[in-house]
Amino acid sequence: MSRFYDHIRPAVEAELEGARRAEELGDAAAAFRCLERAHVLGQSSTRLHTRVHWLMLCWAVRQRDGGEAVGQLFRVLAAATKTVFRAVPHGNTGGAAVGAFRPMPIPPELQRLMDAARR
Repeated sequence: MSRFYDHIRPAVEAELEGARRAEELGDAAAAFRCLERAHVLGQSSTRLHTRVHWLMLCWAVRQRDGGEAVGQLFRVLAAATKTVFRAVPHGNTGGAAVGAFRPMPIPPELQRLMDAARR
């Protein structure tokens, strides 16, 4: 595993835990926001990027959101095959409602975590 993976993984896991808790409480929207944050943090790691898209797909299936599920099928495959080539739009939140190749601003608190993980 890479140094970045080792250092960013706890932050990604914290967001994933937030998603699990929010969904347990019945707040699907908050759960997806945590998944989006996990996506931004982990998208430079093939393993984390693919895992987050898989969890987004699982979320979409549980929510019976067909559009999101179809979008996530594409994104799971893209994350697994394109991340290694750095072909990711940084800051993109990963949901199907956002263009898959659209870069987006990274929230400052997430940027700080990512910068620290790269040191």
